[in-house]
Amino acid sequence: MRTRSLAAFGLAAVAAISCGRTKSGADVPAPTAAEAPALVGSKPQAAFVARDPFTYSNYDAVRVTDLALDIDVMFDAKVIDGAAILAFERLDPTAAQLVLDSNDLDIKSAQVLIDGAWAATTYALGADDENLGSRLAVDLPAGASKVKIAYRTNPHAEGLQWLAPEQTGGKKHPFMYSQNQAINARSMAPVQDTPAVRMTYSATVRTPKELVAVMSAGQDAGPRDGEYRFSMPQPVPAYLLAIAVGDLEFRPISDTIGVYAEPDVVDAAAREFADTPRMETAIAALYGPYRWGRYDLLVLPPSFPFGGMENPRLSFLTPTLIAGDKSLVGTVAHELAHSWSGNLVTNKSWSDAWLNEGVTSYVENRAMEAVFGRDRAVMEQALALADLKKEIEAAERPEMTQLRLPADLEHPDDAFSDVAYVKGQFFLHFLEARYGRAAFDAFLKSWFDAFAFKAATTDDFRAYLMKSLVAKNPDAASETEIDAWLFGQGLPSTLAAPVSAAFDRVEAALTAWTSGNESAAAIKTDGWTTQEWLHFINSLPADFSADRMKDLDLAFDLSNSKNSEIAFAWYMKSIDACYAPALPAIEAFLTRVGRGKFLYPLYEELTKENERAFAERVFEKARPLYHPIAERRVAEILQARN
Repeated sequence: MRTRSLAAFGLAAVAAISCGRTKSGADVPAPTAAEAPALVGSKPQAAFVARDPFTYSNYDAVRVTDLALDIDVMFDAKVIDGAAILAFERLDPTAAQLVLDSNDLDIKSAQVLIDGAWAATTYALGADDENLGSRLAVDLPAGASKVKIAYRTNPHAEGLQWLAPEQTGGKKHPFMYSQNQAINARSMAPVQDTPAVRMTYSATVRTPKELVAVMSAGQDAGPRDGEYRFSMPQPVPAYLLAIAVGDLEFRPISDTIGVYAEPDVVDAAAREFADTPRMETAIAALYGPYRWGRYDLLVLPPSFPFGGMENPRLSFLTPTLIAGDKSLVGTVAHELAHSWSGNLVTNKSWSDAWLNEGVTSYVENRAMEAVFGRDRAVMEQALALADLKKEIEAAERPEMTQLRLPADLEHPDDAFSDVAYVKGQFFLHFLEARYGRAAFDAFLKSWFDAFAFKAATTDDFRAYLMKSLVAKNPDAASETEIDAWLFGQGLPSTLAAPVSAAFDRVEAALTAWTSGNESAAAIKTDGWTTQEWLHFINSLPADFSADRMKDLDLAFDLSNSKNSEIAFAWYMKSIDACYAPALPAIEAFLTRVGRGKFLYPLYEELTKENERAFAERVFEKARPLYHPIAERRVAEILQARN
């Protein structure tokens, strides 16, 4: 879950960059979390959030149950303009207001539905907070059953990106898409923007007639006529509200799965993701049926800041996954797996993000094993664990290495680290190993059934685990061991590291080369997978010289790799080794790709000491490409180096 004159510069400036070694992190300001009660239990455990601290909404008193949008997508003004009708239930009969989240929305009017007729009502828009936006309180007269809010988004809405034709693949038409996780839905519509609240939704969307609109809902099967209607009958949290508008074509992969993309990539995407039906079959066999109707994929322009986003019925994907050999489709498995963990059972607050991302990463890995074999699944485990260990070692706040994050989480985006994804995944591998795969699979399936279409906390998971698995097998694992995973910092002693025979062979080849005098061309790389190449690059010695880097580059042309993951790993090592010949390729990469997984570490490395001048020049050139989420995050990285 889990961020804008442009000065040109030449290769002479690039080659002159020095190579520093210092590191620091950027702090993102955010509000203080609500005071939390203590956990029931005998073991020392971290404080937790009683309610979501990143929402103004009064969802514990008045809860939104349905959202109906009627909107125009206006590319000239770069805004969405229209109305939102919200149905709600009063959990507190005395509640006199519906409180919503809003971020840079121009609120035009508010009405309430009383006895079948709309009537004006008063509302108040609070002061703006940099992270949370504004509190929108709508007065509810007696008998009011719905609220209608007329509004317009801001051209710089955090959750929306507007692309000019030249920023798209086809270069002919503009493109707009949303990215609402974690708390950006409030910049698209007035909602209760918290994962604790689920709502059904529908939408009527008007666009330029030459463009197609799609949403995280049942798609409009009608003609390309500029008006589209959508319905999502399953209740979802606001962060899963999603829209995209552009020159889109569709290719079916199966009767229930297909891919949307711009014309220049749609066929390649359909080929790359052809195994998606096999992934769905594998997950359903393990953890129960897919409950969302269709499952389609949308490949976005390169500016999309994430690898994927699990919008229900329509996962959003980065084009950097299209490697030509299906080597990066683990992200597709991940987004599909969210249809069980995250979308079906949702973390109640972002402090429990591991319930979304860690459980999903485990299900993803099981799907990859079923479709592509055990060896690949183990290699992907090993790569993920190596990244997690680096993150934990560099952590400035040890409490951020817990699965359940502390109550004073500064910003919900901070929850989306390798701790949530990978430590969470390995916690489930631990449980699988202790209780056996069959018993653990049955437990996880029952968890999805018991909490389907509900929000859950770490405490809910722990209690259900104790009742449904531990109590039946009391000697398999102790509560102390389980709590060390859930509430402890770093990695528990019970971690079982994956062992890959393929990686052992890669390490042997690397050792033989680095200890000898042969050129890199002598390394036997025939048949290496992407995962083996990544392990090779990541295993290069810390003191690796620029001359050795040059030898590798001449042998394998790594600076020009078309595989985004291999290129990224090589660029990170090139910066660390002061390998200046790779810098033009790094510049091209950063001005072509907007995926945060690549941007943030590369800018972090580039902004060491005197290298920040290069990073700033690249950012000024690239920032029109970046999504507002990524632009903000990179700007914070650069500012932190001042």
